[in-house]
Amino acid sequence: MRQSILLPQPDGTLRPYTPTAQPIVPTGPLGAFNRTVYAAAHVVIDPFSTVDPLDASPRVDWDSTLAFRDHLYGLGFQIAEAMDTAQRGMGVDWPVARELIQRSIRHARTRPGAGLACGVGTDQLAPGADTTLAQVERAYREQFDVVQAEGGRVILMASRALAHAAQSADDYLTLYGRLLQDSDQPVILHWLGEMFDPGLQGYWGSCDIATALDTVVALIQANASKVEGIKVSLLDAQWEIALRRRLPAGVKMYTGDDFNYAELIEGDAAGFSHGLLGIFDPIASVAAVALDALAQGQGARFRALLDPTVALSREIFRAPTRHYKAGVVLLAWLNGHQRHFSMAGGLQAARGIAHYARVYELADQCGVLTDPDLALARMRQLLWVSAGIES
Repeated sequence: MRQSILLPQPDGTLRPYTPTAQPIVPTGPLGAFNRTVYAAAHVVIDPFSTVDPLDASPRVDWDSTLAFRDHLYGLGFQIAEAMDTAQRGMGVDWPVARELIQRSIRHARTRPGAGLACGVGTDQLAPGADTTLAQVERAYREQFDVVQAEGGRVILMASRALAHAAQSADDYLTLYGRLLQDSDQPVILHWLGEMFDPGLQGYWGSCDIATALDTVVALIQANASKVEGIKVSLLDAQWEIALRRRLPAGVKMYTGDDFNYAELIEGDAAGFSHGLLGIFDPIASVAAVALDALAQGQGARFRALLDPTVALSREIFRAPTRHYKAGVVLLAWLNGHQRHFSMAGGLQAARGIAHYARVYELADQCGVLTDPDLALARMRQLLWVSAGIES
């Protein structure tokens, strides 16, 4: 008989829950996917060495961090490194991100077939009233140089400093255009909505998404040979589809929509999206089985496997969306990929215990908990330490 657990509810009550304990994992070798899929991966910190998590750079547990990347590679994913899922600008500063990039690129070279692209931003530059476009460009180029010196591929991340300094769409077109023309190889652009980072409000020079979309299309059309694709994270499928249909031939749409990824990756008669998603970090095993089915022409099975994960993703990425990393790391701990539930910046405190209980429940229901007994034991520990709940 399966054991139950008392889970706290948003109204302050406790409700018994009996896990389904039916993990979905590959049962044999997976074939090549017919979509390009990047998992934006989190970092595992060393809680013993991170003395003041709110006020100092975290110490990274490099062995566990790179082992998790091996887990993703083994399931057929490419890695989107040092992105916002790795807490860039929210606990992980540029010096730590630089080392993460360097170590990850070197590590990927030792893994046959491993694909990796790294986030390049401006987080070493704090936006201020006197921030200039020239400073923003220098910050971007500093990070570009780190990735390119290692022979790595670039994801050109959205910049808080650029959102602060730019006065018009032309400023974006000019600065991005220079960066793209000087890149060693085609890059992936990155459009992150303000729900993920309020500092990115009005990106591309307008708070009107249709106007911003026109600017992005103009940028890509003018630099198509330097753009591998664009990741769009607006949590509204209509805008991604509209942009997807306007992309030049050969430029990929990478969905970053953690609310609607199943339907966007499946696509329609007019096209489909590839994937570059933070949710692929915690749901990697289920997503890999689903993507394998899609590659075999089993669209219905793809949706039957992946659709149930969307409710989990919507809970993890609920407003305020920027705290989604806490749910990602919770599931890494529950699944045994790290020894603790501690985060850079102490951001495990960014969500409440009822949220974590709901994440556990939804993860169990969609097959994400790969070792149900371990997950149950660890969830009980969290409930006891965080809320004094015994079950």
